[in-house]
Amino acid sequence: MTTWTNDELTRIEHAEELQMAPSRRDGTPRTPVPIWVVRDGDDLYVRSFRGSAGAWYRTARASHQGRIRSGGVDKDVTLVEVTEPGVNDRIDAAYRAKYGRYGARYINPMVAARDTTLRLSPR
Repeated sequence: MTTWTNDELTRIEHAEELQMAPSRRDGTPRTPVPIWVVRDGDDLYVRSFRGSAGAWYRTARASHQGRIRSGGVDKDVTLVEVTEPGVNDRIDAAYRAKYGRYGARYINPMVAARDTTLRLSPR
């Protein structure tokens, strides 16, 4: 199993956004979209601002594969659905800490979208 290096984790954690290009079922990538990314320990997580209706999220959930670019890191990833309440509580806190300056208009939908939490696992 491939893991993130400390350098990759730090670079992505400190980047403002991540470019997400989930793979379609036929393996071709969607056009990359900018999304917020947070770190919890040695893992990176994303959520869909539009919840399960987000187009990139629907594609990601169907294929569980994609490519990300952030902080100078360009990597193929497996997208793992996260349902553990404790992990999601930490991800809620990470979104509030990293992006809180944008206000409730943006943070509240991200916290409410916890059912779309995906862990990025490098391939």
